[in-house]
Amino acid sequence: MARPAPLTTRVLLTCAAIGVATGVLQAGAGALSGVIVATWPILYGLVLGIHVLPGVIAQELLRQPWVALLTHLIAALVASAVVPVWIGRYIGTAILIGLLQEGVAALTRYRRWEAWRFFVSAVVVGVVIGAAIWFAADVTQFPEWGQVVYVALFVLGPIAWTAVGLGVGRALRRAGVRPRVPQPPSSEG
Repeated sequence: MARPAPLTTRVLLTCAAIGVATGVLQAGAGALSGVIVATWPILYGLVLGIHVLPGVIAQELLRQPWVALLTHLIAALVASAVVPVWIGRYIGTAILIGLLQEGVAALTRYRRWEAWRFFVSAVVVGVVIGAAIWFAADVTQFPEWGQVVYVALFVLGPIAWTAVGLGVGRALRRAGVRPRVPQPPSSEG
């Protein structure tokens, strides 16, 4: 079995660039989430779904292990610099979502990069976050239909943002942004 490609300086810089851009978006979404929770709390899952972007873009562009988690952590540090009081939330969310995305990619041995694999990741992230929110938030504030919609949007949010991330990652690939990653020698003889 061939060793995975190394995290070269080019790969690390690409993760950093994606992390900075998506970290700024996450900070903006964090500010927007306060308004959403105060006015239309049922839509919070759509806003929170933006947190899948760093890993989706990094994995779609680089297609190698650990880039999702690394990019999520960089994005969390950038968002935390903008909104320092939420550093725990940003880092915790980065680790959770980054590990979930890495886990789904690892199940396919980092060999399957079709859109379906990213959407499976999005559903897993949405279900995990939706379940956590179910217990952490006062979901009973909504009527029964509202409870269903509230939780469903925690799954649909990551799915929608995954579609956006795939589009960005593919556009970057077409533009030639993807760094050349030296492939390790094969152990086949």
